[in-house]
Amino acid sequence: MRLLPREEKFFDYFHTQARLISEASLVLGEIARSGSASAAERITKLERDGDEIIHEIVQKLNATFITPLDPEDIHQMASRLDDVLDGIEEVGYKMFTYKATPLPAEAIKICDTIQASGQAIEKAFAALSQSKELMEHCIEINRLEDLADQIGRSAVAHLFEHEKDPIQIIKLKEIYDLLETACDACEDVADVLQHVVVKNS
Repeated sequence: MRLLPREEKFFDYFHTQARLISEASLVLGEIARSGSASAAERITKLERDGDEIIHEIVQKLNATFITPLDPEDIHQMASRLDDVLDGIEEVGYKMFTYKATPLPAEAIKICDTIQASGQAIEKAFAALSQSKELMEHCIEINRLEDLADQIGRSAVAHLFEHEKDPIQIIKLKEIYDLLETACDACEDVADVLQHVVVKNS
C-alpha cells in the first residue's frame, strides 16, 4: 500500500518533451532541404514549448514531496532534453539565416541521423513512462551519434579540400559544428537514461 502520494506526472512531461524533440528533428530536415521560413518558425515555437515544460517541471519539483525518481535525476533529464531542443533550434536558425540551403548531402545525412535519434528518444521515454525496456533505444541513439561523427568528419575534410568560397566555408563549418552539438546532446539524453535505469533497477 502506498502511504504517501507519489507524483507520476513527471513521466508525462518527459514524454511530451521527447515528442517535441522528435517533431523538431523532422522540421530540421525540412529546413536543411528547402530553407523554409515556415519551418524555421515552427522549430522556434517547438523550442519555446519545450522551455515551458521545463518551467512546469521545476515548479512541480518544488511542490512535490515524493517523486518517482530522485529529484536530481528528474532535473538532469529535463535539462538534457532541453539541450537537444536548444541545439536543434539553433542549427535550424543558422541554416535559415545563413541562406545555406540546400545543404551538402553530408549535412542532410546528419540531419537524418538527428531525426532518427529524435524518434528513438521519443520511444525511450514512452517506454520509461510505461515501465518498459528502453536500453535498446539508448544503444540506437549512441550508434547514431557515432555515425553522425563519421559523416561530419568526412564532410569537414571535403569542405576544406574542395570549397573555394571562404564565406561558404565559414557558414558550413559552423553548421557542421552545431549539428555535432545537437547529436552529442541526443547522446547525453541516452547516457542519463541509462544511468537512471541502472540506478533504479
